[in-house]
Amino acid sequence: MEVWNYMINNAARCFALTLEHMWIVGVACTLAILIGVPIGVVITRNKSLASKVIGTANIFMTTPSIALFGIMIPILSPFGYGLGKVPAIVALVLYSQLPIIRNTYVAIMNVPPELVDAGKGLGMSSWRRLREIEIPLAIPVIIAGLRTAAVMSIGIAAIAAYIGAGGLGVLIQQGIGRSYAPMILAGAILVSVLAIFVDAFMAGLEYLVTPKGIKVGRRLRHG
Repeated sequence: MEVWNYMINNAARCFALTLEHMWIVGVACTLAILIGVPIGVVITRNKSLASKVIGTANIFMTTPSIALFGIMIPILSPFGYGLGKVPAIVALVLYSQLPIIRNTYVAIMNVPPELVDAGKGLGMSSWRRLREIEIPLAIPVIIAGLRTAAVMSIGIAAIAAYIGAGGLGVLIQQGIGRSYAPMILAGAILVSVLAIFVDAFMAGLEYLVTPKGIKVGRRLRHG
């Protein structure tokens, strides 16, 4: 009840911090998509490069988030961005690369070879096969990777409050500092609700972009 009362009495602040949190995650995910999807596509043409790129992305993924935020401080301080939203966004972009790159790579590599061969038989160039056959069939799995990255970023972004990035992590940070449980729980609940909402939205998007043939195949497999 205290948590609910806190959220009602501080609705304007909670709403503002939620919007700020969404902005940080939105910018980070947009940049991560613009970087990760093309990389995932490129490495499908070179398996040796693919293992190196995915391995590097895995290193970023396994680095503790607070440590990665800390690493950003000395790197970006000479440019005047040691604290705040910029290092938080950079760190989130790095964190998001593994699910995006890996899903893009796996999705394209798992396109049925007979369809790719059919494209070759029709005289399609490598680029045209990628654009008209491979990517359309791979999109559902790529979206699943984006979904994972977005939900993960929402949670990690809460920690970015400790480097002055703002967002819902501010409630958790200040609540811990004041030993005020309702504020901590309010921040945690809002982060969870935001993650659930984004996950549901991305799941719907994944369903919409899935080709009808794949949907039918899934229904048949699941009885």
